[in-house]
Amino acid sequence: MSLLVVGLSHRSAPVSVLERASLTTDAQVKLLQDTVAAEPAAEAALLATCNRIELYADVDKFHAGVAELSTLLAQHSGVGLEELTPYLYVHYEDRAVHHLFSVACGLDSMVVGEGQILGQIKDSLARAQELNSAGRLLNDLFQQALRVGKRAHSETGIDRAGQSLVTFGLEQLAGGGDVETWARGKKALVIGAGSMSSLAAATLARAGVAEVVVANRTFDRAERLAHLLAEQYGQRLSEGDDTDVLARAVPMESVPFELTRADVAVSCTGATGLVMTAESVAAALEGRTAAPSAVAGGTPAPDGEPGRTAAPGVERGNLPATGLGGEDGCPLDLPAVQGTAGFSVLGEAAVAGMAAADLEQHAAWVDNGTAGGAQRAARPGTAGPLDPTPDADAIAALAATVAAVGRIPERRRPEQADEPPRPEPVLFLLDLAMPRDIDAAAHRLAGVRLVDIESLAEASAGAPMAADVDQVRRIVSDEVAAFGAALRAAHITPTVVALRTMAADVVASEIARLDGRLPGLDDKHRAEITQTVRRVVDKLLHAPTVRVKQLAAEPGGAGYADALRTLFDLDPEAVAAVSRAEDSTEKDRGPA
Repeated sequence: MSLLVVGLSHRSAPVSVLERASLTTDAQVKLLQDTVAAEPAAEAALLATCNRIELYADVDKFHAGVAELSTLLAQHSGVGLEELTPYLYVHYEDRAVHHLFSVACGLDSMVVGEGQILGQIKDSLARAQELNSAGRLLNDLFQQALRVGKRAHSETGIDRAGQSLVTFGLEQLAGGGDVETWARGKKALVIGAGSMSSLAAATLARAGVAEVVVANRTFDRAERLAHLLAEQYGQRLSEGDDTDVLARAVPMESVPFELTRADVAVSCTGATGLVMTAESVAAALEGRTAAPSAVAGGTPAPDGEPGRTAAPGVERGNLPATGLGGEDGCPLDLPAVQGTAGFSVLGEAAVAGMAAADLEQHAAWVDNGTAGGAQRAARPGTAGPLDPTPDADAIAALAATVAAVGRIPERRRPEQADEPPRPEPVLFLLDLAMPRDIDAAAHRLAGVRLVDIESLAEASAGAPMAADVDQVRRIVSDEVAAFGAALRAAHITPTVVALRTMAADVVASEIARLDGRLPGLDDKHRAEITQTVRRVVDKLLHAPTVRVKQLAAEPGGAGYADALRTLFDLDPEAVAAVSRAEDSTEKDRGPA
């Protein structure tokens, strides 16, 4: 076996690189054609999704194969080889089989156990068969991967987390409740028009949102996606559904305004920087032009807009303080943080996620308080006066950090003695990009619920899934061993067939010679002699051929085929002819 896979995925590369390396349908076809035309590769298949691009090939040389496949991926993706190489991974032989089986079971997905990958593997096999780029090895590999994936889902509970990343993210936004109930009537903003953003837009439309606004840097792509959504989901009123979806496209410059009227925003772009800062989210909250969508136990919206109510304790124009500015020159929202016991307005938790300019403003505020030599008077509800002196060392350390990295890292869960009750969220944010599109500091804003890749990974790594994941891993290991044994045994089959063919030719030749020596031999005796000679040959060959198949199935057993060819002086072309005939039969088989 000479199976090689070269690829990149969400585990090895940021979304920005995956977006740039994504392949159109035509590019995928050309890549497969160029791969099988290359010298080291005999057959090829491509698995291309929004989260991975993997090129599988049967190669005769490992190093030459890695170099050729890497070069082809770079050429057809448009990303330079030097830039792409750090993000590529390579698997060979049994490790390549193990990788594909793990992918098929959903173990390598962002959300463990998602089943969407099985359809994508099936499509990849069908494409390779249509282009005649998949031979015996890849046909067997991909069809067995489909069977292993189906077995994992049927024998374990892995598909309890088996939804797409988008669906899982929306479930987290809905607080674990029913997504359709939560989404019905909401206004959605989708930033990006790639495959993940398109899936998010379609999922929201199916869930029953009232409006989907698509923003993208390339406006034509946003328009195309909005048009498709309007065609597919905009006619549901005529079909008896009580909801209809309005879909429209806007340029990226309109995102700040659209955010003021959206209830839920999903972002998945290839941007290298933040698409939404905490400040821009805070501004959107303060500038909202409509009350939030219906929430359980809410009160009617002041403007009387049908079907929309305000969250408990939150009225339009009277949202909780969300800005990062504060009084007396402090850049923090003092009323929000000082009401929390044990939450210092000077310590690391308070300034987590703060930009360099804001940190300098905060440091100046601390210095001013210290220079005067007087402690600030305690505010109502606090345990005592706010003395900045104990935190002076912490501020100095934070200032050194921001000088080195430009920003204090966000600490998602600052330790608090008592967490104050937060108002019901009025803006739901789902960040599916890597690196992130939305500032993690936005989760601290009152009225905001933010779910990103980090929190999705934490949510999907819960204890209830551990036993299922372990069980699927055992299934994968067993299936890899069985596939390797079968493949090694199959590798020797052409040699065994060629040996038996040679033996049959020897028998036929000797019977012909007997006919020449005994021309008067009657048919009955001739048939009996022929049968006897064949039985002798079969008995002599039976034990060696059975044993060599058993030995060949064991690790390192590939050398037995060479030994058999050498011992019996078999014609290499005869063995190759058997292999070509089997490959031709395999290419006629469809996907499982």
